[in-house]
Amino acid sequence: MTKSVFNIVADLEHFIVINKTSDCSFHDEQTPGSGLHSQVQSSLNLAELYPVHRIDKMTSGLVIFAKSAKIAAEFGKLFELHKINKYYLALSKNKPKKKQGWIKGDMAKSRRSAWKLLRTMHNPAISQFFSYSINNGLRLFIIRPLSGKTHQIRVALNSIGSPIIGDTIYNPSAQADRGYLHAFALQFELLGESYEFQVNPCFGEYFLLPQVSEKLTELTSPWQLAWPQK
Repeated sequence: MTKSVFNIVADLEHFIVINKTSDCSFHDEQTPGSGLHSQVQSSLNLAELYPVHRIDKMTSGLVIFAKSAKIAAEFGKLFELHKINKYYLALSKNKPKKKQGWIKGDMAKSRRSAWKLLRTMHNPAISQFFSYSINNGLRLFIIRPLSGKTHQIRVALNSIGSPIIGDTIYNPSAQADRGYLHAFALQFELLGESYEFQVNPCFGEYFLLPQVSEKLTELTSPWQLAWPQK
């Protein structure tokens, strides 16, 4: 029996929102039916379920699936126009070069599966972030990506000297029980209705530290934070 890799956050008329575990691929890998898309579709007993965005295998947190091609197309427009606000949490053991602000630059393939941030700005990856000092030498980041590039947040934090704990590509020497990146919150409007979703990480020894949990209580409704201006 395939182990469940998600729980349902909201099951609405036009779409569902799920909370994905870490270390789970979006699509099936070796085992048929093991991927997130297959498991969600099978669990809801739907003939078709339409993915509208993805998160990395190491990343836990919120993912949206549309229940029809029409709604998937509507979500596609929102993502293309950057009208879906996404917020992520990450943990690092390295102090960043700056505590908050913008991280911008074109991205290019590097060695093996890695990407790197460039100084050029032809089609840049753009992210905003805040960071907070946590006991035990940890640094908590909340990141708002304003573009949707492969590995964007992982590359952004690595570029400022704070690779994510448990990231086997950008921080391979750091052993951990999971990759410490979590899709924390979503905010958007669809068909004239406003939606807000937020879910705290529910596993990972560092995410569950009392000091991290306490800080997360201050980050409720992250769209209300005074995000750095250009």
